Amino acid sequence: QLQASGGGLVQAGASLRLSCAASGLTFSSYAFGWFRQAPGKERALVAAITWRGSNTYYPDDMEGRVTISADYVANTVNLRMSTLKPEDTAVYYCAAAFRPDSWSLVDAVRRLITQADYWGQGTLVTVSS
Repeated sequence: QLQASGGGLVQAGASLRLSCAASGLTFSSYAFGWFRQAPGKERALVAAITWRGSNTYYPDDMEGRVTISADYVANTVNLRMSTLKPEDTAVYYCAAAFRPDSWSLVDAVRRLITQADYWGQGTLVTVSS
């Protein structure tokens, strides 16, 4: 199971840290990602992490504004967002996908996007202008 937290109402320009607590799975065997879905839009990947944090992936439009990290003792995946804009307003979800050791980062990200094994319940981030 995944439990997301940390959302809230912030002003434009602020920073925010989301956290996703994982339970009931072998944490190091999974790739994790944060997605977001804004009203009227499709869910989109924000960031992904795997291989004990050594591999991270950010879509071009998120690069530089978000940082994903994982705590392999506490079994949590965190997303730090900075310089938030009103267009970042969305429900943010964490997801996990099992990834064999032989998989590349691309394979793991593709699995997260197309066939994640677990989803968190979502946490709402609202950025006011």
